[in-house]
Amino acid sequence: METSNAPQVPATVPVMTIERFSELSGLTADTIRGQIQQGNLPFIKVGRRRLVNVALLTAECMNGEEWS
Repeated sequence: METSNAPQVPATVPVMTIERFSELSGLTADTIRGQIQQGNLPFIKVGRRRLVNVALLTAECMNGEEWS
């Protein structure tokens, strides 16, 4: 098994790149881009890059479910 020298970013960060979100979710980067374009995934723009807004996605999921 190959080990990566890239820094390990925890899934609890407020935003992450489409590529990192793809790795963690198991979805392709193209699928994630499509979901962003359809308005199904929250994102922010930083310069020319789009970052998945994980904090907002988590909050929306927590508010949309019955947790009691």
